[in-house]
Amino acid sequence: MDIQYKPLSEVKKKLKVNWYRCPIEKEVLKSLTLKTDYQGWFQAGGHFLIFIITGAFTYYFWYMEVWYAFLFSLFIHGTVSSFLFGVAPHELGHGTVFRSKSLNKSFLYIFSLITWWDPYDYAVSHTYHHRYTQYDEADRENLFPIEPSLSFFVLLQLFTFNIFSKPERIFGKGGLLSAIHFTILSANGKTGSIDIPIQEWLNSLHQNQPSEHKKSIVWSRLLLTFHGGILVFSLLSGQWVFPLIISTASFTANWGTYFLGLTQHCGLMGSVPDFRKNTRTILLNPVFSYFYWHMNWHIEHHMYAGVPCYNLKKLNLILAEHMPKPRTLIGAWKEMLKISKRQKEEINYQFDTEVPESKKNEIITDDMLSSSIGDLAPSTLA
Repeated sequence: MDIQYKPLSEVKKKLKVNWYRCPIEKEVLKSLTLKTDYQGWFQAGGHFLIFIITGAFTYYFWYMEVWYAFLFSLFIHGTVSSFLFGVAPHELGHGTVFRSKSLNKSFLYIFSLITWWDPYDYAVSHTYHHRYTQYDEADRENLFPIEPSLSFFVLLQLFTFNIFSKPERIFGKGGLLSAIHFTILSANGKTGSIDIPIQEWLNSLHQNQPSEHKKSIVWSRLLLTFHGGILVFSLLSGQWVFPLIISTASFTANWGTYFLGLTQHCGLMGSVPDFRKNTRTILLNPVFSYFYWHMNWHIEHHMYAGVPCYNLKKLNLILAEHMPKPRTLIGAWKEMLKISKRQKEEINYQFDTEVPESKKNEIITDDMLSSSIGDLAPSTLA
């Protein structure tokens, strides 16, 4: 690699980020961090129920050999399922969806199992991502520059099957073959070439947190056993549709997670202690926001990560006068494409988001409530 990074254990000792957080009354923030099992069931249980329903329709049309309806239902099922890949485990990993920790963990493992997701590697990576957002010496979960591609080959995969995409600069954003390949490597305790940025990041995480790496190895073996079992069952029974409904579903029609997820940090500033400048909030309709687990309120999520996803819109209204104006989805993509074009000419260029002027007494220190990231961090990183 061209860049040689210092070990994370060394970086942690020296890098201290004094984050700016928009002012909010402590009691108000405390009320927003309250979790309820009712809202958790609506979000996680509701999404899982829709996954089961769309899967059932897909199976029915396959069984009846109504092929046009089968392809349409598979597209809808894939769209729904793709938001279970990374998006749902992200919020469940924070432990802020249900009040019950056991329910949080149960849904985290169910969704991760279905979608080839590794909750152990991700918990370590995402802890660093929140504590050192876009300081690349300690956060390489998204490594700039990221190109917001609209090439024909990319779009073809996004609206059909994402098979060949490689997760080179963003954690976990690859296609099916990459997911299988890296799961096999992980199951054997390997990471892959550190010449690939995201693999270098994983290697650094494994060196820093070897106990979590061991859990990741066991989990990867469970993934291979689970999805291998589905494949064997489908071959023996002639029910070849089951891998499509379960094992490959999150890689089918995953256009939504691409167009929404890429807006979070793409093209924005790095190494700046202000979430308003390194993160985007975008406006979405209620349906997209639900399937995206309300992560469109992304500045708010980073600023106060202990607030459950279903309370982020309320948080946005409270902080509105101190925040940049939210982009629309189309506006965010226009901005990203413009930034990407300029970055090809100026490799170090990053867009500087205009934010309201803030007074010094508005800066909130990192007390336990404001800096909480929920239950995300492993005990060795807590």
